[in-house]
Amino acid sequence: MQSAGAAIFDEAYYQRFYFDKKTKVVDPRHVERLGAFVCAYLRYLRVPVRRVLDMGCGIGLWRDVVAKHFPAASYQGVEFSEYLCGRYGWERGSVLDYQAKEPFDFVICQGVLPYLSPSDVKRAIRNLGALSQGGLYVEAVTREDYERDIVDEDVTDPRIFRHRAEVYRHGLSQDFQELGGGVWLSRRCEVPLFSLECAAQ
Repeated sequence: MQSAGAAIFDEAYYQRFYFDKKTKVVDPRHVERLGAFVCAYLRYLRVPVRRVLDMGCGIGLWRDVVAKHFPAASYQGVEFSEYLCGRYGWERGSVLDYQAKEPFDFVICQGVLPYLSPSDVKRAIRNLGALSQGGLYVEAVTREDYERDIVDEDVTDPRIFRHRAEVYRHGLSQDFQELGGGVWLSRRCEVPLFSLECAAQ
């Protein structure tokens, strides 16, 4: 089993999943609501957000969210797709091995990890730990989501891996505390948390 290669993420892929009204899975209004929740939670916890990394930024929907909620923060969009890098000017990189001179205060990784093989998922999660010193938002469809029949398979890419939720939780818990709602906090972030603000360990 191999991770999805760069050739998959071409113009046809984004036309189907992002631009075609009949088949797209991306809803800008959903991202606005999601972003408002995540950013408000980080502000509530008093996580200082000055530098933001959007790992697998796609067409850049989070860029406007970050600008609205953290107007003084810098936004770095990194994308694996050569097509999108050419179209939007993103920095080309992979969650597997992208490096930065210093860690980010807020890292976004939405819809990226399910395209990775089991061994690459573990590698990517370790790298997310190195890249973040504050908040992390992760979205990944799991095998349990399919088993509970809450995934619309008509619009979901059939090429993604169906990793168990525990694969993500176990890997992320090495460097992060789970706060719920897909939000995680780096163990390097010195923000006091009440016990019930954290998911059960």
